[in-house]
Amino acid sequence: MQRLFCTPLRIEKRTIVLLLMLFSLSSMLLTACGSPGKSKVTLTVMASPNWIKEPERVLAQKFETQTGIHIDYQIIPADNYFQVLKTKLNSGQGPDIFGGQSGVSDLKVNYNVEANAVDLSNEGWVKQEDPAAVAQSTVNGKVYGQEIWDIYSGYWVIDYNKDIFQKVGITSVPTTFDEFVADSAKIKAAGITPIYEPISDGWHHVLWFPEIGAQLENLEPGLYAKLNANQTKLASNQHALTAMTQINELYHKGFFGSNTLSDQYANTQKQMASGKFAMTINDLTLPSSTHAAYPNTQASSFGFFPIPILDNQLLPTHPAGPTKFIWSKGSHITEAKKYLAFLAQPENLQYLIDNEASFTTLDFTGVKAKWTAEQQAFLSQYKAATPLVLQDDVNYVNPQWIDMGKDMVAMFTGQETPNQVLTSIDTRRTQEAVAAKDPAWP
Repeated sequence: MQRLFCTPLRIEKRTIVLLLMLFSLSSMLLTACGSPGKSKVTLTVMASPNWIKEPERVLAQKFETQTGIHIDYQIIPADNYFQVLKTKLNSGQGPDIFGGQSGVSDLKVNYNVEANAVDLSNEGWVKQEDPAAVAQSTVNGKVYGQEIWDIYSGYWVIDYNKDIFQKVGITSVPTTFDEFVADSAKIKAAGITPIYEPISDGWHHVLWFPEIGAQLENLEPGLYAKLNANQTKLASNQHALTAMTQINELYHKGFFGSNTLSDQYANTQKQMASGKFAMTINDLTLPSSTHAAYPNTQASSFGFFPIPILDNQLLPTHPAGPTKFIWSKGSHITEAKKYLAFLAQPENLQYLIDNEASFTTLDFTGVKAKWTAEQQAFLSQYKAATPLVLQDDVNYVNPQWIDMGKDMVAMFTGQETPNQVLTSIDTRRTQEAVAAKDPAWP
């Protein structure tokens, strides 16, 4: 049997070096030719439900096609979003871009943007954004967030079914709380649930109180300033107590229906299209978005009126909204800035308006709005409130939104009184203020 021996292959050092250089050069050429100008990066974007609209997901795909940068959306349920976000930020595992509600106290308390977010003041799109919205994302003169939202038709008001009102004999919208209760009782007597109130999400039912904040200020001028200076409390304000008592009354009269504790915000359009509910708190775009989802339901079938708690007739001015922040400790800050710049391009903003039923316009220049006749009539009839809603102009309110929701549920179920709910809000404001070293709270 013949034995085979392997003869060692002798290669000189200079040959090896040459081969390695050629291999490296060919790899570089292949990379450059294979994806010119593109980066294989994944940006994580963390947000609460309803903050990321479907048209934005389409734009994210367009962005990836142009840049090679993939957008990975991480959607966290609203009732524990801020807890999850804080945990991630504090543990050094934050997303590249995190969503949040703008508002100066939120920026300080919920996100600590001066430590956790990138200063975006010099980004080109800042000059195109509405100054009122920019102000809600600014701390100590620096802009930390990008808010792309409809802050103009986004007033939280009562959307009502005009056909149901006519059917039960209501000829005009209520302008006082007593009229609102009487109309709701008439609707309920006709076998229709007066108000769709989805409590299970943890946030929606809270709207009844802070959205009429301007009326609190209207009834007692200087209230906001006193609250921010720690010179008074909500629990000691008779108008605030009356407001919370009226909200509790709506629940206990059965106007929210028997399933309100389990009803979900995501079903709002479905329920309003069903004809089983007469009213809900929403914005001016609900009729259009309901028609888009259920074409047999006409947008013109709905109308609007202000939330009549405390006989309020003011529109809740609210330039704050879902906002994107870039995590300061992220490894893809440059790419994240590119994505925000991309979203703010006029053609992409217009795409969002044209393809998202819940947007009528956006808070940027260079876009074309799509107002309906009903929206225009409503906006010409009612006056936008000054000051802003309670959570925007009073410090340390918005950061405790979900906790307020829990207290209000406890009120509905008989575990707390309206005064105890207000006292809890005051207590949390104090805790947040002390933690923030607010000089008004020694």
